[in-house]
Parts: sequence; C-alpha cells; structure tokens
Amino acid sequence: MNALLAFSRLIDRVNLFVGKAVTWLTLVVVVVSAGNAIVRKVLHTSSNAWLELQWYLFGAIFLLASGYTLLKNEHVRVDIVAQKLSKRTQIWIEIFGVLLFLLPACILIMWLSWPVFVDSYVTNEQSSNPGGLVRWPVKLLIPVGFFLLVLAGISHLIKCVAFLMGKGPDPRDRDGAKSAEEELAEEIAREARAREAALEPNNAGGR
Repeated sequence: MNALLAFSRLIDRVNLFVGKAVTWLTLVVVVVSAGNAIVRKVLHTSSNAWLELQWYLFGAIFLLASGYTLLKNEHVRVDIVAQKLSKRTQIWIEIFGVLLFLLPACILIMWLSWPVFVDSYVTNEQSSNPGGLVRWPVKLLIPVGFFLLVLAGISHLIKCVAFLMGKGPDPRDRDGAKSAEEELAEEIAREARAREAALEPNNAGGR
C-alpha cells in the first residue's frame, strides 16, 4: 500500500502541474477572444485561424484539466442518498463508481479517439475553413485529456482503498475548503436573508 500511495502522489503531482499550467490558458483565451472581438468591430475583418485557436484553447482547458478537477474533488456528484450513509459506505460507492463507470468510459473514449488522431496526423488534416488551422493537435487533446482523467481515477481509487484500510484520510476532503455547491448554497441563503431584512421595515410600516 505504501508503494501504491507513492504512485498516487506521483499521479497527483502530474495532474497538479498540468492543472496549474492549464489555468494560464484561461488568460490566453480571454486575450484571444477580446482581440478577435476588437478586430472584428474596429477593423471589420476576421481570421478563421484566430477563431479556431479560441475553440482549441477552450477544448484544451476542459480536457486537460479534467484530471486536476477530480484531484480537487470538484466534479459534480449526485449524492442526495449517499450523503446520508456512513463514510465507509460512501467510499465503497466511490470505488464502485470508479471501477464500473469512470475508468471503463474513459478507457473506451481513449481507445476510440486514438485512431481518429492518428489518421488526422498521418494525413496532416487541415481545417475546412479558409485560413484555418491544422486539426490533429486538437484531436490529440481527446486521448491525452482522458488519459489524465484515468490516472486521476486510479489515484482516487488507491486513496479510497487506503482510507478503508485506515492508512489515509478521506479522499473526498477538500483541505478544509468549501465545495462550489456549498458556497453557492451559502450565497443563496445570504441573499434570502438580505431580502427578508429589506422587507422588514416595509412590513413594520404597514402595521
């Protein structure tokens, strides 16, 4: 188990590095999108290459950061029933979910997308749009992104088993940080309280 946990930490470092690198692509996308909009409005011209680059970067962000998102436990879980069960039962559900759904689906997509990339690379597939970009780099993102997600799934699986053996913390913990769902729920509650507070003087005046 110690060797497996070391392997899990190695996988996490890879996905952490990729995730942090991909965050910079968000800035690049903003600059490219803003540049496209300004050029289109001011100079009344456009470039298919820059538009396609914008789409490619969007694809890179979502695909390459999928493993990082799982590492940070930010994938959406529909756990209305599971959250009422014991922690060990929830971890068993995590294990079955990874083994029966996550890994098979990701491996299948990798297997199906690889020949598509190879064919695009061998033929040096180009965009059908005038002045567009070469297509094979963006098709490579599909197997690479799902490979990173498979690695993250394996790491998550190892940490789940370690938790059941009493050799690791709950892998679903977020280092004390609140989930996006929890933050949204708190924000909705704050807005509701603010609306109620704003209505109270009017109600008092009516009485």
